[in-house]
Amino acid sequence: MDFKQTIQKTIEQHAPRFKDISLYIGANPELGNEEFLASARLKEELVFHGFEVQSPVLGIETAFIATYKAAKPGPVVAFLAEYDALKGLGHACGHHLICMMSTGAAVGLKSIIDETGGEVRVYGTPAEETRGAKVPMAAAGLFDDCDIALMTHPYDRYEKSGKSLAIDAVQFEFFGQSAHAAASPHEGINALDAVIQTFNGINAFRQQVKSTVRIHGIINQGGQAANIIPDYASAQFYVRAATRQELNSLTRRVIQIAEGAALQAGCRLETSNYETSYDEMVTSRVLSDAFTANLVQAGISHITEGEDHGSMDIGNVSLHCPAIHPYIQVIDEKHALHTPEFRDLAMQDRAMEGMLLAARTLAWTACDVITNPELLAQIKKEFALLNNER
Repeated sequence: MDFKQTIQKTIEQHAPRFKDISLYIGANPELGNEEFLASARLKEELVFHGFEVQSPVLGIETAFIATYKAAKPGPVVAFLAEYDALKGLGHACGHHLICMMSTGAAVGLKSIIDETGGEVRVYGTPAEETRGAKVPMAAAGLFDDCDIALMTHPYDRYEKSGKSLAIDAVQFEFFGQSAHAAASPHEGINALDAVIQTFNGINAFRQQVKSTVRIHGIINQGGQAANIIPDYASAQFYVRAATRQELNSLTRRVIQIAEGAALQAGCRLETSNYETSYDEMVTSRVLSDAFTANLVQAGISHITEGEDHGSMDIGNVSLHCPAIHPYIQVIDEKHALHTPEFRDLAMQDRAMEGMLLAARTLAWTACDVITNPELLAQIKKEFALLNNER
């Protein structure tokens, strides 16, 4: 039995269904943890293909885990599906493609799993852009028995799986005392002053951080009127670093800066996380090489080295099992993610072709791992070494 040919034929057979679902989700964008239409459509499709679906997961209504387990034992393969949209931009990050790349791959792999043995799972992971469900899923141990976890991301070129930065999303709320800014300014405590001092302190601090560190923020509340001393002001920051260990120290320093600003202004400070913290992405190089080899087999020759793409909640998954997150070209013009141009092109036929290629390549790579015990052993050995280094 030619497993890869069977996978390809299965994906081609169901390609019209996969395209329709992707276009439906793309045309009906939903924000994180509100992806009710997308989640329902994906679950319905997976049930159609013989998967058992568990939903909700960990109390997250739009999360799910779809499973197909062969009678014969074998490796557990996880495909990760994202389907949340961006506020004001819709699917400008191509999550309507990501979810079908993974779903299509799972359906393709299922066509051979009874013969090879093993288990196929699709993890429906909401809110990647804000409060990524992969984080609580990983913390709850839901990936601990997975041998590999795979997903691909749409892009304007082919790129190997690389790194991502750990991130904390920190909000500083300053509480002061309002007063008439002209008649009785001496009676006020200016919360906005504390916000401005926080920005000044962080800007000065940037001189003493590594070049890989990113600290960027906004003033999301700065007062109501120019003639009233603000009794409340707040700022939100993303703080990013190469590793969780480094980030923990960095975030503590940023919080200390805000505490100092509050002391200067005479304000009370409340600190919180306004979005979920993500850990860094650690790519399985052995698994990544296997994926790249399958991409070459599919006829793709121009594949660049992996770059740092900000922060992703698959980072938390990669600390629990070997994982990859390569990029697949779905548009032929150069446009950045999170732009209207990328969003619009990601709904075209070219993007659908890229989606199906990604599904096929993901399934082929999982097939290699399942049918080649030596490859799986290498992946596990590398993962153990990476864990020891951390």
